[in-house]
Amino acid sequence: MRIFERLDELYVLGGGPGANRPHGSEGEERAHELAAGWLAEAGLEVERDGAGNLLGRLRGSRSELPEIWTGSHLDSVPEGGRLDGALGVLAGLEAVERIGRGERTLGVVAFRGEEVGCIGSRARVAETGGLPGAFVELHIEQGPRLHRIDAPLALVPAIVGYVRGTIVVAGRAGHAGTTPMEGREDALVAAAERVLAIRAAALSIPDAVATVGRLEVEPGGINVIPAAVTFSVDARAPDVERLDRLVAAIDFEPELRVAPVAMNLDVCRAVREAIASSGLPVVELHSGAGHDAGILAAAGVPSAMLFVRSLNGGVSHSPDEHSSDEDILAGVDALERALRNLASS
Repeated sequence: MRIFERLDELYVLGGGPGANRPHGSEGEERAHELAAGWLAEAGLEVERDGAGNLLGRLRGSRSELPEIWTGSHLDSVPEGGRLDGALGVLAGLEAVERIGRGERTLGVVAFRGEEVGCIGSRARVAETGGLPGAFVELHIEQGPRLHRIDAPLALVPAIVGYVRGTIVVAGRAGHAGTTPMEGREDALVAAAERVLAIRAAALSIPDAVATVGRLEVEPGGINVIPAAVTFSVDARAPDVERLDRLVAAIDFEPELRVAPVAMNLDVCRAVREAIASSGLPVVELHSGAGHDAGILAAAGVPSAMLFVRSLNGGVSHSPDEHSSDEDILAGVDALERALRNLASS
């Protein structure tokens, strides 16, 4: 089918293994050129804004009505997956083509640089005007939860907030061979205890997660007791109350804090009804990763997300990323219904 052929065309850009379309690369630029051609072929008016975001509009008969947009991003991490971002753009185009012209203008957007901080969508919302009346983003889940409960789709009612920072644990250096075990002040042992405590804190709060992804040991000699350890903390939770509890349990001062973002109730209702009308169970899952929809929602654009089940253990940002053709098509069907619901309201 067309959507799978287009996914394959995008996937090979930049060379393998995996998707290689980092922001600012030739691969991202070629992806936008391909998508612009597909938008034009479908009869959409194509434009690019100052940030390089790509937007195709299927003009409605009543220009005074707020526009309805869908879409995602086309950039990827190095050696990324086939579906991350790209599926949302192509599913949006497929859904808009099926709906055709009506009273409201429908838009399909491909934002720039989502993988490097959603710079395209951030630039778009900073402009005066030029935003839709509603936005729906379809995306793969990038996790194993839908697979575990055997559900192909989910409504996303919120995107988690997160904090990031560093913790420094001090100790005392000493000779690895001549310093007795009793009385050592080994900073790495103390840091290991903190890391385990961070894990326990996240496990104690529903839907919270915490990760230590980087660790530096000083002085770093193979035969020297560690004198200091500095490690990173990334902690996330779906709402402010749980995020505050998590920060307090970890007991550190974050250097960066990004608030959770709730999706719009009316747009969520349209997505929920679209899933239910497909005869599928209506599952609600918060998003543990940031998305362009979160940027638009935080800027006041009524938004919601639709997740498609990820397989292979939910792995993403990897060539092993995978969703079944059946689930993808179910996602396109639900997105079409959701956009129809919004366009008729």
